[in-house]
Amino acid sequence: MQAALAERAIVFETGNLDDSSSRSRTDIRGGHAGLAITLIALIAIAGVSGPRLALIVAGCFAAWFVLALVTIHLLAGRSGEPLRRAYVATFGWGDYVTP
Repeated sequence: MQAALAERAIVFETGNLDDSSSRSRTDIRGGHAGLAITLIALIAIAGVSGPRLALIVAGCFAAWFVLALVTIHLLAGRSGEPLRRAYVATFGWGDYVTP
């Protein structure tokens, strides 16, 4: 526990808030995969059902991202951390569908 607190103190003193652990990188990769799958699905929906339904689905993802961003920003409040966490909360499911 003290080692973790000492590490956080060093991060705070140096101003390096990039919390790039291996788990964090995996989450981001899963987020990228989820975003790519979402974009492919939106293109397929637009091709089959038209742009109206694709815009509705895209709006749902955007609303979820904004809700996650606001909630995490209010709770965490650190510089780039809420944006990364909201991205992972929205698209991190891609980690479960990729090897």
